[in-house]
Amino acid sequence: MRETGNTVVDLSFKVALDIVVFTHQLENEKKFVVANQLLKSRTSIGANI
Repeated sequence: MRETGNTVVDLSFKVALDIVVFTHQLENEKKFVVANQLLKSRTSIGANI
């Protein structure tokens, strides 16, 4: 990951990547609804920044 120098952008991007990995784990456990809601809510941070 290339850092932009903007702490907020860099940290929010890292959180989004971590959430993507975590939601894949949830999907493997057949927790699709929780995974979908979590993915949509946490990755929207980047759009709002």
